[in-house]
Amino acid sequence: MVVETRIRLATLPCEEAVSQFLSHEGKNQVDSYRLLTIIGCAAELYLTCKLGGSMFKDHFSQQAADYNRYRPGYPEELFAWLARQTGRNETAWDCGCGNGQASLGLVPFYRQVIATDSSPRQIENAFRHERVSYVVASAEESGLSDGSVDLIVVAQALHWFDFDRFYREVRRVAAQGAVLAAVSYGEVRVEGGAAAVLSHFYHDIIAPYWPPERRHVDEGYAGIPFPFSCIESPRFVMEVDWNQEQLLGYLSTWSAVGEFKKQNGRDPRELIDDDLRNTWGKAEQVRRVSWPLTLQVGRVGK
Repeated sequence: MVVETRIRLATLPCEEAVSQFLSHEGKNQVDSYRLLTIIGCAAELYLTCKLGGSMFKDHFSQQAADYNRYRPGYPEELFAWLARQTGRNETAWDCGCGNGQASLGLVPFYRQVIATDSSPRQIENAFRHERVSYVVASAEESGLSDGSVDLIVVAQALHWFDFDRFYREVRRVAAQGAVLAAVSYGEVRVEGGAAAVLSHFYHDIIAPYWPPERRHVDEGYAGIPFPFSCIESPRFVMEVDWNQEQLLGYLSTWSAVGEFKKQNGRDPRELIDDDLRNTWGKAEQVRRVSWPLTLQVGRVGK
């Protein structure tokens, strides 16, 4: 059974409005819901609910505000190169956009950017821009028009998707000459002795708390099917200059850190406080932090 409705919000957060809808509808579960408009504090939601349906895997809503503040941005050179690969530069779709780091990066190169994510809280915390339209929608059912998109970017999100269903959606929305680019980055790198501390944190302390899909990131997406004509890409690296507080803030955005807190009732970052302080130096000292990017880029046949 499928139930469809629209909800007009005044000042309620999206998830609170959804809760109200669910309490009214009984045991229905939200299968997807799409944020139609955001004007100040007002918004309109379009919900599709299925009786007994399953919710999407949401590993990031609890950290959405920190995600906005601490996640690094992608290099401009990446988007400039991607823009040169597409047949035209009208519409880009940032799928699984999170708080919109890639969405903003696409703005200089495409007339309009449509950014979708299954998490309403991520959309609420996303960076705003007049040429970016944020929509709550799943990767597999975007609601975009047939043949309307020139570039599909999936930044650090492909491993969460249903690959077969997503690729069908990509083929449906792709315009002539469209390109799909899946971007990922794995373990953070930092200069100096703090590198060993972070490696211990990643591989030993929080390793059991990652969702199973995380292995795709660690493998550089090598195990994910990619049924498109591949385009060889240059090497790109994300780089920032951060102090200790900024690095710890970034660690707070990891889904494994949230899961550790849930299961153990404490913050795992506390376990590396002393070692990080001893190897970093003064907390305000700035160090170079980097993430080599892994790209899978392909032309969508039409």
